Formats: sequence, structure tokens, C-alpha cells
Amino acid sequence: MSLEKNKESAIAFYKMAYEGNPRKAVAQYIGEDYIQHNPDVADGTEGFITYFDRMQKEYPNKSIAFVRCIAEGDLVALHTHQTWPGNDEYVTMDFFRFDANGKICEHWDAIQQIPKKSANPNTMY
Repeated sequence: MSLEKNKESAIAFYKMAYEGNPRKAVAQYIGEDYIQHNPDVADGTEGFITYFDRMQKEYPNKSIAFVRCIAEGDLVALHTHQTWPGNDEYVTMDFFRFDANGKICEHWDAIQQIPKKSANPNTMY
């Protein structure tokens, strides 16, 4: 298992799904089993595909930037900046577990809206 390869796969998978091709992303990067921990997304690959297809139809102009990618063992963490219609901005942290074949088999995430005002001068990145 290569940490660099897993990092590349996690970014490519998420970018492909986010930008409107979740079925291709699943075919290329998901293993035999896929466990989903986001409570808004049904478990398994079809739940993932359905969710991202809907997001693409409802919000075609959303964008994502990958700020950080960290790998350890069989896990990859992505720290992203998402911009949605109306200039709503979000910080997300996604965690992917990879199987022995280098395929994604589990996902967790957390999302936080970037506020218009902050109590400090630091960015959320």
C-alpha cells in the first residue's frame, strides 16, 4: 500500500464525484464494499452515486479546492474548501479508509460553514 497513491486516489475520487461523475468515480476508486458514515448519504455505492448526482443537478456551479491531504496507514484525510451558489463557503474534512487492494472502502466527513465574521483574524485553513 502506497501512501502517495492513496492520497492521489482520494483526491481524484472526490474531485470526480463532486464535479458530476460519481458513477465513474465509484467504478475507478471504490472496492467491493463501501461503508458510508455521513448521515445524509445512504450506505453503499448506490447511495453515494444518488447523493452526488442530486448535488450536481441542484448545484452545478459549486466548486472545491483541496487544501491539505494527509495519509497514515490505510487512512487518507482531505481538508477542502467548497464554494456553493450564493457564495456560501464551507470547510470540509473527509476521511477515507483504503482496503488492501488500494480501493476506498469507508468514508467519514465533517463540514462547517465559513462565517462572514470571525472572532479572530485567522483563516479556517
